[in-house]
Amino acid sequence: MSPSRAKSNSAGKEFARTNAAAKYILARTKLRPRIGVVLGSGLGGFADELTSATRIPYARIPNFPRSTAVGHAGQLVVGKLRAKGGDIVVAAMQGRVHFYEGYPLSKVIFPMRVFSQMGIRAVILTNAAGGINRNYGQGALVVLSDHINLQGANPLIGANDERFGPRFPDMTQAYNRNFRKYALDEGGKLGMVIHEGVYAALAGPSYESPAEISYLATIGADLVGMSTVPEVIAARHMGLQVLGISCVTNMAAGILDQPLNHEEVLATGARVKDQFIALLRGVIPHIAAQTENAGKKR
Repeated sequence: MSPSRAKSNSAGKEFARTNAAAKYILARTKLRPRIGVVLGSGLGGFADELTSATRIPYARIPNFPRSTAVGHAGQLVVGKLRAKGGDIVVAAMQGRVHFYEGYPLSKVIFPMRVFSQMGIRAVILTNAAGGINRNYGQGALVVLSDHINLQGANPLIGANDERFGPRFPDMTQAYNRNFRKYALDEGGKLGMVIHEGVYAALAGPSYESPAEISYLATIGADLVGMSTVPEVIAARHMGLQVLGISCVTNMAAGILDQPLNHEEVLATGARVKDQFIALLRGVIPHIAAQTENAGKKR
């Protein structure tokens, strides 16, 4: 078999694997999600708000990667979010997998591809992040306007399957402008100060050094973390619209004169839980409406 044929077969197998996972999930619920949500470290409580929910551990979903990080429950919850205009069906991931866990990026983005196969056209990707911008405080919520990929790899490297998307996807508008406005507006209505910022993704799992944070600030990063960007790239590759929200769970190294630890990340996530859930409740109906209107135009 020629190298090009082998690469093509590998890409085709990935499409089949994601299809099998999507079919497994949809066979276990009568609900058909309109929006996918990925809940980062300490932010998984939103999934508990969903009613008529089906909960599926990642370990039971064919080919699905299993989360090993503390603060990531490792289950998919498909349920209804009660909203003024009617219930909205959401698929919420309580936790994700990361590059630093030893997974190849093809596994890190696997859930995004499953979402696409399930018919989801919009995703909300959340994370816990370190604050670089000194205007942020611990517990601040930041809507992502752009990102810097410093993980040393791209999840689309390798043979491209056109059924997922084009060989060279555009990242000019990686984060949907309207979605960002919805988040800022809803935050204002709730009396919350919502920031916008640029997220830098590093591989981890060690926290960044003060010198690295100084470098990131110089190149325009407001936040730093170890996730999200590969998922955004994969989502946009498939035409999914994206909203990114970071919770500043700690100020990055050198910003404050104190050591960093994961317990602080989880504690801050728990502290802002109610605000975070309220923001998602306010934003999701707008995203659902826009996605539905876009579907009708097609």
